[in-house]
Amino acid sequence: MGLIKAAVEAAGSTLHDQWKDYIRCEDLGNDILMKKVSTPNGIISKDSAIQVAPGQVAVIFESGKILDATAEEGIYTFDESSSPTFFAGQFGEVFKEMWNRFTYNGGVSKEQAVFYINTKEIIDNKFGTPAPVPFQDWSHPIPNQMTNSLTPMRVDVKCFGKYTFKVSDPSVFMSQIAGTADEFKKDTLVEQMRSEVIASFQKVMNELGNSVHKVPVLELPSKTDEIKKVMDEGVFDQPIRDRGLTIVGFAVESVTLDDDSQTKIDNYELSANSFMQKGTLTGAYAQAVQDAANNEAGAVNGMMGVGVVNMASGGMMAGTANPQTPGTTIPVDPFAQQAPVAAAGAVATPEAPATEEAAQEAAPAEGKKFCPKCGAENTGNFCTACGEKLN
Repeated sequence: MGLIKAAVEAAGSTLHDQWKDYIRCEDLGNDILMKKVSTPNGIISKDSAIQVAPGQVAVIFESGKILDATAEEGIYTFDESSSPTFFAGQFGEVFKEMWNRFTYNGGVSKEQAVFYINTKEIIDNKFGTPAPVPFQDWSHPIPNQMTNSLTPMRVDVKCFGKYTFKVSDPSVFMSQIAGTADEFKKDTLVEQMRSEVIASFQKVMNELGNSVHKVPVLELPSKTDEIKKVMDEGVFDQPIRDRGLTIVGFAVESVTLDDDSQTKIDNYELSANSFMQKGTLTGAYAQAVQDAANNEAGAVNGMMGVGVVNMASGGMMAGTANPQTPGTTIPVDPFAQQAPVAAAGAVATPEAPATEEAAQEAAPAEGKKFCPKCGAENTGNFCTACGEKLN
């Protein structure tokens, strides 16, 4: 039993009258993925006509078994005496496997029908992250002075957009989810697909935020092609493919930072743009040092904030010149005790401290030296705070 393609002119000629039944399916639109069409008595007679429209696959069933299938548009004559012809186009091998393996038990002794599968691109499917998802934003790198490296700023974002999909394997689609239902609509599976699309998108986000791609967080909506490429290369949509479906298009329409992430970026950009405003910079630096001291994860993580301010200030707080190694600096420890400030109006020199109290404080203890420039306590030949040579 199989299909024989009719001549093109037959559809509009008197040959139309010779067909006992004329089976066709109206356009399936954007909502129906599969529809069953048969005759009033459930039997497709010999020499009946079966029409296949563009974007459709016609699968001929009899008592739960596939007789033939085609994805090539046109009009076919059903001939019980012929073998399956499989005018399949792109689905040739799939149809042959369906014919050999696909079966549904429990059918009536003889029941015939044509299942029309929609192979057009199904558009306008919305998705959105229900909660903010993490993203590594390399457009706001954080300098780590301890390791002399940069790390991305961690932000949390909500993303909204649309995706499109299509039936890519009719055999898997029918065997896994559609079965032999009279009608199968996309609403039946779109909620499950939305969850799987979001899971796939989160994996893509992890890739786009790594050290290879370094995609800025606010540029995600313009990375449609890159998102789809990463998804395909990583096969992040495997659960969807396992149903005989494939995501065709994927577009991010909006990206929204949560409040904490927006605040972090605002503070970062404020620090980077305020190196001309000494008061603002000093306040930001002091806050960063305080955060470093209070950071439960340790001063190493906390000092990243100091690095941001340091970078914004053009390195003005990075340290002082090192006389031992020209071209290098000695870092200033923000937690180190600094030299006492002389009283107002007093002038201090290395030979003569400004006041008697200062002279007593500056008097060197045995084995110890005080820097004549900054007053820091030292034991070597150079000041560890400012690099001044000591006598």
